[in-house]
Amino acid sequence: MNRKFWHGKRVVITGHTGFKGSWLSIWLHHLGAKVNGYSLAPPSQPNLCEVAGVKEIVNSIEGDIRDLQHLNSFFEEQQPEIIIHMAAQALVRESYLDPITTYATNVMGTANVLEASRDIKSLRVIIIVTSDKCYENQEWYWGYRENEAMGGFDPYSSSKGCAELVTAAYRRSFFSANGENNHVRVATVRAGNVIGGGDWAKDRLIPDLMQAYLEEKKVTIRYPSAIRPWQHVLEPLYGYMLLAEKLWEQGDTFEGGWNFGADDKDARPVSWIADKLTALCGGHLRWEVSESAYQPHEAVYLKLDCSKAKALLGWKPVLELDKVLTWIVNWYKAYQQGANMMQACLDDITEYERLVK
Repeated sequence: MNRKFWHGKRVVITGHTGFKGSWLSIWLHHLGAKVNGYSLAPPSQPNLCEVAGVKEIVNSIEGDIRDLQHLNSFFEEQQPEIIIHMAAQALVRESYLDPITTYATNVMGTANVLEASRDIKSLRVIIIVTSDKCYENQEWYWGYRENEAMGGFDPYSSSKGCAELVTAAYRRSFFSANGENNHVRVATVRAGNVIGGGDWAKDRLIPDLMQAYLEEKKVTIRYPSAIRPWQHVLEPLYGYMLLAEKLWEQGDTFEGGWNFGADDKDARPVSWIADKLTALCGGHLRWEVSESAYQPHEAVYLKLDCSKAKALLGWKPVLELDKVLTWIVNWYKAYQQGANMMQACLDDITEYERLVK
């Protein structure tokens, strides 16, 4: 990554108050970018945005991506050069409870971001963050490539597949070499189960386990045998930033979809993660299998083939899963002890940059 590239760049992050958005805001500010955030209020209490003081380093505007008029005004005022769209309803189980909001946010919200971008003369790069769940999952034991069919069993996964199709249509219709906005390059990015310090989302394994550890409670796990590809949040974020540089410098060669997933060796059962975290917490973490008769459908196995990113961007995961889990436990212990959590994030970012080099 070229640190000089980011210095002074005007970047808009939608969803900057979320888990991934907060980490990205901290990292880009660390690189000298002028970060402008557009998002709803933080999605949980506590949350990384407030715990790490993200709003102190970002021009933060509270707004809803479903509000096209307000989004238009924000983009016009900020005149971004790079937009990274992360705002979403990001939980599978929540999508069963409220599918209409999930589709309105993830599909029409994405369309609004792309529509509002069409008149921004300063704009050069748009990156739309979707999910590994955008693929039509066949429960294969090999990874999905970027040209595989979109799909999704549940409303969340389906909405992310739809967001990919909306982005492809806008890219071809308005942002291609022959389009009216041919100075803008557009890509979508897909990551796996992203984990790290500062995640307090409900109904997610790591946040549930670490919250139980902090509160000295027992946690219930739904699918202990389910296998997930686990990766630290900095891994895909690094890929997003590498891709943004290439889109800026080399144009349409790097447009389209990109996978930034975990290595095959880091695809582990849920129970393995729970046991590892229990050991790292000194045994002060207890979990049990849910006895509920009904559980909504969730994928048993899903992973990404990241050959494209490795070959064309030189990107690859650098953190072993054991190290990732150690970082996570250390982060939450620091939080429990009242440490400066902005500095804790910057320490992880600095160490990650060292490992990449």
